[in-house]
Amino acid sequence: VASAAYRSGSLMLDERTGLTHDYTRKSGVAEAVILTPATAPAWCTNRAELWNAVEKAECRKNSQLAREIELAIPRELPQDAARETVLAFVRENFVSQG
Repeated sequence: VASAAYRSGSLMLDERTGLTHDYTRKSGVAEAVILTPATAPAWCTNRAELWNAVEKAECRKNSQLAREIELAIPRELPQDAARETVLAFVRENFVSQG
């Protein structure tokens, strides 16, 4: 939950620990988007609910809750085109897989 709050620059309550993670003043977050398959429940688009559910579902001490990837986008690409390119990549390679 803390990592999701940090990466998205948002405020989230970790239900497991009771800690509130506030990264709303963090700079450098252009946009934070949650993409889901059409069959996903509506609550999956709520960042706090999603990551608290992920943490509840995993009970192993060494479980991997998420995967982080870094993409290199050419600076010459206009911001709206870069956004659409990233969203298309994520939809094709992750959302379509469930």
